[in-house]
Formats: sequence, C-alpha cells, structure tokens
Amino acid sequence: MLRHELHPGKLVAGTVLALAGVLYAGDAGGAWETPWFAAIPLVTGGLFLAGAVAFVTGRIRRRRASGRTTDEPGPDMAA
Repeated sequence: MLRHELHPGKLVAGTVLALAGVLYAGDAGGAWETPWFAAIPLVTGGLFLAGAVAFVTGRIRRRRASGRTTDEPGPDMAA
C-alpha cells in the first residue's frame, strides 16, 4: 500500500528546477560555462510542462473517482 499519492506534476517541476540548479552549480564550480539567460526557457518550459502534467493527472484521477471507465459504454454509446 502506498504511503501517499504520487504527484507527477511536482516531480517534473522538481526535476527541471534541480537541473537548472545543477547547470548553475557547474558554472559556479568552473566545470562549464552556462549563459545567464539559459535558466529562463528551461524553468519556464519546465513549469509549463509540469502544469500540463498536473492538469492531465487531475483529469484522470477525477474520471477514475467518478467510476467511469473506458471499458463501459457511455450514454451516447448505447446500442
């Protein structure tokens, strides 16, 4: 049994923000050169992707909670 629910949107957001942190840590340590503007598209795109994933996950959970499945024909699919 799971101890808590998985939140894929938060997982995506955390991964992207950790990647941005690693990029700038490598730059600060002298391992490579990262342009100052590299974080803007990375973080913005990552947060957009995280929002989209959270939206889709919420829709799936809401659909499952209502008891509706894809195997059962809906009212518009009646024969």
